[in-house]
Amino acid sequence: MNSVQAMDTARRERLKQELREEILAAAGELFVKQGYAAVSMRAIADRVGCAPGTLYLYFKDKDSILAAICIETFSKLDKHMEAIANDRSEPLDRLRRAGRLYVQFGLSHPEHYFLTFAIAGQSPLRTAELLQTGLRSFDCVRSVVRACVEAGKLRINDVEQVAQSVWAAAHGVVMLLISKPDFPFIEHNRLIDSVVDMSIEGVRKH
Repeated sequence: MNSVQAMDTARRERLKQELREEILAAAGELFVKQGYAAVSMRAIADRVGCAPGTLYLYFKDKDSILAAICIETFSKLDKHMEAIANDRSEPLDRLRRAGRLYVQFGLSHPEHYFLTFAIAGQSPLRTAELLQTGLRSFDCVRSVVRACVEAGKLRINDVEQVAQSVWAAAHGVVMLLISKPDFPFIEHNRLIDSVVDMSIEGVRKH
């Protein structure tokens, strides 16, 4: 392959990737605004500005589009969570940072977060890739909690119990802030810090 052919191939791959991202963005917006069940492949194609058949070159159906959105969302979250899990600073501080980072990520990607945790849970999405990707971020929380237990920082030594409790608190505040924008919440950073700190203080050894 000469340099001109290589450049042409790279350009086609770039355009292909750009169209794939446009499809995911358009579908995500429609799923949130109209409801997953109400959106058709044709509606997605119309929003993108392409023929319906073009979508099937990238995704076999609507479920596979939603699965791709979820996997990309989890993958982005994983990169942030893994950085904290691999950090070697004080474990309780890492656990607090993990909780705050999780909430901030959800609020920075509200549509994708809502799709991943609210809408995808109501669709027949149970692929091994999606489940594995979804558990990876939680494994990072587990590892930080385990470090806290090993350092003797917690009064509860059940790693799974503590990890699920911290995640439940973080997930709860994300979903509330996303789904109840008209509620008179206190300043968001204060609320986030309060929820994360209370969930950790409840299990910290004093």
